Amino acid sequence: MPAANRRPIVGTGWKMNNLAADAARYASAMQAALSDVDLSVLDIFVLPPFTALPAAAAAFGDMPVAIGGQNMHWAESGAWTGEISAAMLKDAGCTYVELAHAERLKHFGETYECVRLKVMAALRAGLSPIICLGESSEDKDLDRADEALSLQLVTVLSGLAPTHLQHIVLAYEPRWAIGVTEAASPSYVAARHRHLRAVLAERFGRDAAETVRIIYGGSVNRDNAMVLAALPEVDGLFVGRQAWTGEGFAEIVRIVAAHSPKGDKA
Repeated sequence: MPAANRRPIVGTGWKMNNLAADAARYASAMQAALSDVDLSVLDIFVLPPFTALPAAAAAFGDMPVAIGGQNMHWAESGAWTGEISAAMLKDAGCTYVELAHAERLKHFGETYECVRLKVMAALRAGLSPIICLGESSEDKDLDRADEALSLQLVTVLSGLAPTHLQHIVLAYEPRWAIGVTEAASPSYVAARHRHLRAVLAERFGRDAAETVRIIYGGSVNRDNAMVLAALPEVDGLFVGRQAWTGEGFAEIVRIVAAHSPKGDKA
């Protein structure tokens, strides 16, 4: 359960799945499955493909579900064929943008130096960046996960002020746990989240660090979500394949809502 001063958040990215017409069916399924849940106790986001953003924004119009992009360019405009700017995401109805997913780093050669430029551009445009961080299996085996996470975090937040942190979401996604059958253990997740917050406190001060929501992603499913959501260090969940249907995502939303400070009192 997250600290009382941090609002729980849960989200999913559709990756390269679903057309514009699928957005309405997905939203309808979610709405039906969550009709008895108080969604005011948490924040929810969905990250569709670029082509489905306007349709998704319209489909979720009657629900407290924010829309975001799965990536963006750091430039405001220009000769960047095939790219998407922060302003374009805002124009499509976005509140969030996901940056530095492991697949972008592995398959498209992105670096955290590049991601830092995107974070700054997103903040200037009024978007909340969801910044993915995670160690490799080699880092884990060599007991240098915290070292890798520190380098990623310090690099991507370089040049930002403490006041920026309240607009940022960190998504801890160990690369070795993405797309597999088993998530990282709760104790391992808790330790990494504590480390990330300690790095934030050292760089920006304890008060600013406490405003940042740190969520876990990496093979989250209906079987492990309850234990992960209950961890004091975890402010929410970032869901993959489990959430590729509206009904599947609704199951995880229900679990996170139940573990919010307000949800527990309801």
